[in-house]
Amino acid sequence: MFTNKRILVTGGTGSFGKQFVHTLLTRYPDIKNIVIYSRDELKQSEMRQMYPRHAYPQLRFFIGDVRDRNRMIQACEGVDILVHAAAIKQVDTAEYNPSECIKTNVDGAQNVIDAALANHISDVVALSTDKACAPINLYGATKLVSDKLFTAANNIKGSKDMRFSVVRYGNVMGSRGSVIPFFLNQKKAGVIPITHPDMTRFNITLQAGVDMVLYALEQHLGGEIFVPKIPSYKILDVAHAIAPDADIKYVGVRPGEKLHEEMITDTDSYHTIDLGPYYAILPAVSYTYTEHDYLTHHEATKVPEGFKYHSGTNDQWETVEGLRSMIVEHLDPDFAV
Repeated sequence: MFTNKRILVTGGTGSFGKQFVHTLLTRYPDIKNIVIYSRDELKQSEMRQMYPRHAYPQLRFFIGDVRDRNRMIQACEGVDILVHAAAIKQVDTAEYNPSECIKTNVDGAQNVIDAALANHISDVVALSTDKACAPINLYGATKLVSDKLFTAANNIKGSKDMRFSVVRYGNVMGSRGSVIPFFLNQKKAGVIPITHPDMTRFNITLQAGVDMVLYALEQHLGGEIFVPKIPSYKILDVAHAIAPDADIKYVGVRPGEKLHEEMITDTDSYHTIDLGPYYAILPAVSYTYTEHDYLTHHEATKVPEGFKYHSGTNDQWETVEGLRSMIVEHLDPDFAV
């Protein structure tokens, strides 16, 4: 579906954006253009050095903010596929700067939708987070609103041939601000701060996150929230994998933080289907497709009523040795305990 297509990614200079662009260039040499849209001039400059114009003429770089509706509409002209990855993501940053988080994550999401509608973009996928499921912090709450905006956009597209969907996943291994790079740095000091010994999180590699977005773009009917089947890890096991000889210092759960994360609640189970490699939460209100349409399209089955997908009760777990192997494979080839 990517041959001779123009693709735009918001937040294109972030961890996901860079891996997404690399994957597109590697797998789909017949792409017409990849538009990297972000507000960080320095990161765009660094990325242009990685992909010089003479070698990668299909790349375009747009300075812009998703808060700027007019600029967003302008950047989307002629675009066929849009992936929305821009967001304010740090929980503590959002708690201290709530209005700024809302402007980017909620107002920005609506601007992306408006730009897609104005330019008749056929396929739109927005990135979400496990923190949007039963949120207790502002970041999660804004991403839940964003999810609702994108899934509901299918009801206002009119006769346009357009599909809006969402992908929701857990902690991305090695992304900026995540726990593993933080612990790798703390290892030098010999002390690893742990919020709570029982804390768990879902774990997904950056490439698996990119592959999931590509799957959604190729398979979505419109309105789905795609959820991957991925393992959990215990934060304490991450510390033992990285620095088994370091001292553990318990510092307490931070404001807005959960002991465990969810991606599907038991209430969501009434609208959730099993696709095999993924789950999909269907829109509660759809004027376009019925539940039967989604089940048929995806060749899927419904999950049992009361099903929930919770990092603390998951049936897949990363081990200490497995985490060490993943760090070597995905983050640092020279890593050693």
